[in-house]
Amino acid sequence: MSTPDFFRARLDQMIDLRHPLAVLATRMPWQQIEASVAPLLARKDRRGRSIEGADLFGPTLQVVGAGVSAAGRPRLAIRLMVSLLYLKHAYGLSDEAVVERWAENVVWQFFSGQEYYEPRLPCDATQIGRFRRVLGEAGVEELLAKTIEAAVQMQAVRKSELQRVIVDTTVQEKAVAYPTDSRLLEVARAKAVQLAQRAGLRLKQTFEREGRSLRRRAGGYAHAKQFKRLRRVLKRQRTVLGRVLRDVQRRLLAAPQDVRDRLQPWLDRAERIRSQRPKDKHKLYALHAPEVECIGKGKARQPYEFGVKVSVAVTAKQGLMVGARSLPGNPYDGHTLAEQLEQTTVLLQDLGVKPHTAIVDLGYRGADADIGAVTLIHRGKSRSLTRSQRRWLKRRQAVEPAIGHAKHDHGMKRCWLKGAEGDALHAVLCAAGFNIRWLLRAIARRGIAPAFLRSLWLLSALAASASRLATLARPALLVGAAR
Repeated sequence: MSTPDFFRARLDQMIDLRHPLAVLATRMPWQQIEASVAPLLARKDRRGRSIEGADLFGPTLQVVGAGVSAAGRPRLAIRLMVSLLYLKHAYGLSDEAVVERWAENVVWQFFSGQEYYEPRLPCDATQIGRFRRVLGEAGVEELLAKTIEAAVQMQAVRKSELQRVIVDTTVQEKAVAYPTDSRLLEVARAKAVQLAQRAGLRLKQTFEREGRSLRRRAGGYAHAKQFKRLRRVLKRQRTVLGRVLRDVQRRLLAAPQDVRDRLQPWLDRAERIRSQRPKDKHKLYALHAPEVECIGKGKARQPYEFGVKVSVAVTAKQGLMVGARSLPGNPYDGHTLAEQLEQTTVLLQDLGVKPHTAIVDLGYRGADADIGAVTLIHRGKSRSLTRSQRRWLKRRQAVEPAIGHAKHDHGMKRCWLKGAEGDALHAVLCAAGFNIRWLLRAIARRGIAPAFLRSLWLLSALAASASRLATLARPALLVGAAR
């Protein structure tokens, strides 16, 4: 294939086009993805602000900054940024690691739509986070839906298989340390002192040395199971934190309003940590992440997990992930089924199908009234199930390895994104990364070829058949000429 750039070779000449990721690059609906994501990235129409002036005829009022601004550098290609998100979660990498590997991997660059090899980083790692926030939950759900459509288009899964799903919940842990009372109290004291010093407030006492000493003693007493001494240390830590908070509040009275607005949320969280007790409900488990919840799933190896509950839906036969959403508030599993089926229906609406059967565990008993016409199958209905439904019930455990791979291979085990919105985005993107790896395995297993290779093979086959017909017709022409 000729190239307009004489000094550089095209990527399709440097790689094996039968590589699963290269095949998937020609099978993904990139034009549809760009069309659906482009409105989210359009420049917003600003209202502007009014500026008073004066001229020869008196005072004037002008509106500046209104309309759509053309300032700033052009945005990067949508396909490039979307492919970086896909690759990040398909291989369980951080934002920094995925841009570094992209600069070294020619197949990844071909997947992202590049024509020539680029040795430089595609973008700064922080741009991935900004692009992810702009997409929002609706945008990343669109990316997940396109992976499902690609699987159907490649005939790796039939549409009828999308109508029967397995639903289960898991915990997506937040990137927080284990929330012991001693550690929370010391972190709250240190944060309050740090914010006050940055704001220029002179505190009477910071308790820096005593705070470190109390933290170390609490760890030693807990390890030695000397709980009476541990309680005394915790009581002293609460006293120290209370004195620091009262000192900061007194000095904030003379501070500017913007400083008070900036410090008050942190002081409220610190006061919440100081006043909470072990048996309280709705406790604060991380100073920087108030959305973290304590969830017990009955595991002997890990009785409590700190994060958010996530619902996952996979197809009953092939195990393709057709739904993933975060569920703040730690709701009962049976109350989450309607929300999960609603998301799955939205993701499958472009394919013209919707789930009619949900296979679940006993945690979803009693949810029949919430899901309408969808048939619910669990072993609590063993006496009323048909033979076909009993056979499908044996597939319920297939969701467990899918959850395990999503957590350990695609990043769902630990969420580093900020806030409840970050939890929602991360869960959906991990499901999209799971589907990308699922598609790569399907391509390697089924030998699906790229679209343009199929067209080349078709042309070569037509040319071969035409030459064969010409060879067969040549003796007849010679015989006719001899006569």
